Amino acid sequence: MSSKNTAIIIGGGISGKLAARVLSNHYKEVIILERDQEQVGPYPRKGAPQGEHLHALLHAGESGLEELFPGITEHFYHSGAIKINSTIDLAWFHHGAWKVRYDGGYSTTLQTRPHLEWHVEQYIKRIPNVVFYYNQVVQDLLYNEEQNQIIGVQLKDESFKADLVVDASGVSSLSSTWFRKQGFGITEEKVEINLSYVSKQFELSEDQDRDWKIKMVYPKPPQEKMGGTISKVEGNRYIVTLIGYHNSVNDKEVLKDNSGFIEMVKKLPRLDIYQEIENATPLTKTSLYRIPNIIWRRYDKVENLPNGLVVIGDTVCRIDPVFGQGMSIAILEALALQKLLQKHKGELHKVPVAFHKKAAKIISPIWNMVITEDLRYPATKGKKPFGLSIQQWYAKNIFLLSSQNQEVYNSFVKVMNLVRPITSLMKPSIIKSVLIFAFSNSRKS
Repeated sequence: MSSKNTAIIIGGGISGKLAARVLSNHYKEVIILERDQEQVGPYPRKGAPQGEHLHALLHAGESGLEELFPGITEHFYHSGAIKINSTIDLAWFHHGAWKVRYDGGYSTTLQTRPHLEWHVEQYIKRIPNVVFYYNQVVQDLLYNEEQNQIIGVQLKDESFKADLVVDASGVSSLSSTWFRKQGFGITEEKVEINLSYVSKQFELSEDQDRDWKIKMVYPKPPQEKMGGTISKVEGNRYIVTLIGYHNSVNDKEVLKDNSGFIEMVKKLPRLDIYQEIENATPLTKTSLYRIPNIIWRRYDKVENLPNGLVVIGDTVCRIDPVFGQGMSIAILEALALQKLLQKHKGELHKVPVAFHKKAAKIISPIWNMVITEDLRYPATKGKKPFGLSIQQWYAKNIFLLSSQNQEVYNSFVKVMNLVRPITSLMKPSIIKSVLIFAFSNSRKS
C-alpha cells in the first residue's frame, strides 16, 4: 500500500484510538492495525488483560476525553455508567485514616474499561477517514536509513507505507525492540514493584443503605502490602479489585474458587469490603494481572530520533495502576499531540521530536509522585529521587491531614486528578498546616 498522506497506528487500544482521533484532522487516511478481533460489545478483550480490573478516569482525563469526543460523557451515562460526586460518594481509607468527605463540586464517572473503550471505538468508527484492520500483527518497522525515516510497517504478508507511524501497542512494544536492534540508545527508568491485580464482579443486596458509590482501602506501607477497592459500575454491578505489592497475593489461593477471593479480601487493613461481598453473588470469574515493574522509556532523550515515528501511551510509560492515572496520561498526551499538529501544520515532520519532549513533561511529575510512594517498600528496586525521605515525610502528612482538613484534601484531590501541579501543595497555608500537624503529632508521641 502506498503512502499518500497516510498515518498508521499500531494498536487499537485506548492510546491508539485517541491518536486516531487527533490524526484524523491532519491526515487524509488513518489506519489502525489491531491485533485483536473486532469486538461485538463492551466486553474484555484478549489484548488488554488489564481491562477486567478497575480503571479510573481522573478529572483531567474526563475533561480531555470530552474535548476530543464531544458528548461522549452523556453516552456513558445513557448506557449505565455511574456519575458521582468525587468527594462525597468516595469513601477512602488511606494511610490509616478516612479522608474527609464534603461537596467539592467535582464529578467522576464510574464504569468498566471495556464500556469506556467500546464507546470511544464507536465514535472513531464514525470518522470517515479512519479505518480499522483487525487481526493484524505488525512484525517490523520499515526504515529508510539514508533519510533516517520510518516509512511504514511490515505485516506477515504485506507492507503498509505511511508518512507517520504511531506505536500505541503497549509496554511490550515493537518500537523498543526495533530501537535496540538498530543501535539507538534508549534510557529506561524502571522500578520493580511486583504488583498483583485481582478482580471480580458481584451483585450486592439492594436492601442496604450505602453512603458511597466507591470505597477504597489502601495499605499503609511498609507494614501493609495489600489494598482493595469496591466500585459500582454499569449494569448495577460492583467490581472489587485487590492489589498486592511484592508478591503479597497468593495466586493459587485467590484463584482456586469464590471463597479464595473472599478470604483474601478479608485480609485487607479493614473489613469494609469483605462485609459487602461475603454474602454477595459473584458474577464473573476471578481475574489476575501481574505488573512486575513500571517503566519509562525516554524517547525524548534519544539522539537522532528517526523521523516519522511517534510513541504514545504505555509504549512510552507504564505507570503504577494503583493510582489510576494511566488513561488520563494517555488523554493528556493525545491533547498535546493535537496542539503540536495544529502548530506545525504544513511541517508535520517536526511533530515527533516535539511530541516526545512534551510527553516527558507530562509524565515526569506524575512518575516522581508515584515512585515516591512505591519506594516506601524496602523491597522496591529502582533509582531513588533526590530528597526522597523529605518528599515521603511531607506527602504522608498531606495524606493524614486530608482526613481532617478540607483545604488540604481539596488541593490534594486536584493534584491526584492531574488538574493542578504538585507544587500547589507547597503554598504557604498548606506548608503551615503540615508543620503544625507534624509538630503536634511529634509532641504526642
